[in-house]
Amino acid sequence: MSFGKLQEITECSEREKISFWQVILRDDMKERNVTEKESFEQMRKMYRAMKEADANYDSSLRSASGMAGGDGKKLEEFRRTENRLIGDFLTEVMEKAVKMGESNACMGRIVAAPTAGSCGVIPAVLLTYEEQKGVEEDRLVEALYVAAGIGEVISTSACIAGASGGCQAEIGSASAMAAGAISYLEGGDNEVIVNAVALSLKNMLGLTCDPVAGLVEVPCIKRNVAGAVNAVVTSQMATAGIRSAIEPDEVIDSMRRIGKLIPACLRETGQDGLAITPSAQKIARRLFETS
Repeated sequence: MSFGKLQEITECSEREKISFWQVILRDDMKERNVTEKESFEQMRKMYRAMKEADANYDSSLRSASGMAGGDGKKLEEFRRTENRLIGDFLTEVMEKAVKMGESNACMGRIVAAPTAGSCGVIPAVLLTYEEQKGVEEDRLVEALYVAAGIGEVISTSACIAGASGGCQAEIGSASAMAAGAISYLEGGDNEVIVNAVALSLKNMLGLTCDPVAGLVEVPCIKRNVAGAVNAVVTSQMATAGIRSAIEPDEVIDSMRRIGKLIPACLRETGQDGLAITPSAQKIARRLFETS
């Protein structure tokens, strides 16, 4: 894709009098030399792969480390109870985010969105929206284009890898992508979409990458829940008319600068943070002894 700023996408949208998602569609057509139908069907394939991964969740599976598996089922059962503080939409988002993260840890087939470690955020939000709102699949595919455009801008102007920018670059980016996508689904215009991105990403700035035993399981899977819920909440704020005091592209640039300031010991090296707690060290020793 050829966009390094969200403003470039919105300006193109206004100039060409097309929606945000259509700007990304046309750019994909140009970049890959494909037809509109070929591009759209490829994106549909990605969305259906997310649906398939969700449908194939197996609560009996456990990751090789034993740290991941079964929690998605607990949330599924919890969603059926009345003793909870949040509504059915957010509860299902939480459930799907954990299920996708656990499927990844248990070597299931997932869609990296934008990374494997953050694979639960976007599917949790979009699949729940489709199920609960009853919208046509084409609309969800369009929303995935919105998410893709946001992700490309972040990747170009900042980064999406935990090793480069901390978990803000993975869960934070996924949350921003999902926030923009769901804002589009809720009827938001370009201003709403980009402000949802800004509000979402601001909440994730500075998030470190400190995986226990070097695995994308703890705390990664549960952070997918935080990113997904954050996306829904901030999209609602933007839809309500709340605007970010900091320009969206400036927020993304801030993430880039913050990522460079995060010490290497907190960027996926497992040298500090949660990774060196007594609990984490005990897990690491157990895994080393059994390997």
